Amino acid sequence: QVQLVESGGGLVQAGGSLRLSCAASGRTYGGYTMGWFRQAPEKEREFVAAISTSSGRTSYADSMKGRFAISRDNAKNTVYLQMNSLKPEQTAVYYCSCRRSVLQSTTSGNYDYWGQGTQVTVSS
Repeated sequence: QVQLVESGGGLVQAGGSLRLSCAASGRTYGGYTMGWFRQAPEKEREFVAAISTSSGRTSYADSMKGRFAISRDNAKNTVYLQMNSLKPEQTAVYYCSCRRSVLQSTTSGNYDYWGQGTQVTVSS
């Protein structure tokens, strides 16, 4: 089992920045993929970014490229999502996830563990 705890969400004005953190605990050894997804009210959960904990290889949803950055600190078992130039339409609950595979995926159903989510609200 892997436990994931997100933090760093909050209220920010349009154009501002936030950094989300995801602390992993439990059986975190071995290579796997950490992902960030988000879900706005009445919308489906959508992929934001992913990173391989072993290689550091990253992938992003097209709309996030250039403004969001995912990174990891393996010594702390923590993954980060730096979000810049935020827009009101990016208001959502952001979820951290873990996939027990080095093969990255943009599909939420392919991830094995999830955090409780952290609310990000971007005001206009």
